[in-house]
Amino acid sequence: MLRIDRKKDNRVIRAFTHKLADIPNGITVSAADLTQKVLHEGTPVGKDENGLYHVVKVAVLADDATNSATTYTVKKGHNFKVGDVLMLASGKAAYAITAIATNSGDATKDDLTVGTTLGVAAKAGDSLYLAAKAGASGAAFKYAPVALVGESYDVDALSNHIVNAVTIGQIRESNIPPIGAEVKAKLTGIQFI
Repeated sequence: MLRIDRKKDNRVIRAFTHKLADIPNGITVSAADLTQKVLHEGTPVGKDENGLYHVVKVAVLADDATNSATTYTVKKGHNFKVGDVLMLASGKAAYAITAIATNSGDATKDDLTVGTTLGVAAKAGDSLYLAAKAGASGAAFKYAPVALVGESYDVDALSNHIVNAVTIGQIRESNIPPIGAEVKAKLTGIQFI
């Protein structure tokens, strides 16, 4: 069956300045993790026990949050979904997202609501990460970051995506999705400029 898709090309601003090493033959990224229409260059990915790669979800706080907050206002551009487990830092508390709504005061922000407070005060600009499981302590990444996606790809909701993944290189941090200090620390082969 013949299928014709109509698309418009857009100017692409590249994030990587140097790609010195990548994972040979590329990787397969799970489409189930993605809520956006584009898998952006510089998105961190981690591997599961079956060899499938997943997006390491990161969101940046847009507003300060108190240590008793259950709603966290973040900038749009994250891949979080209801049911994902949210943490502020490794080893701390992590709880599942119960609701996601566009912020009533600003359409460029989302409100992520968790069932129980994470128990830590956070400032605007701090990062929230996808955790492996909920609990009062001992939070850890669901997928440990091992590489960054090397180019931007359109997302097809019904299929996994074969992409290139860079393990050693130099990248402009201002041109990639939010990444957070903890993810940066795990990507020792990537130089952020």
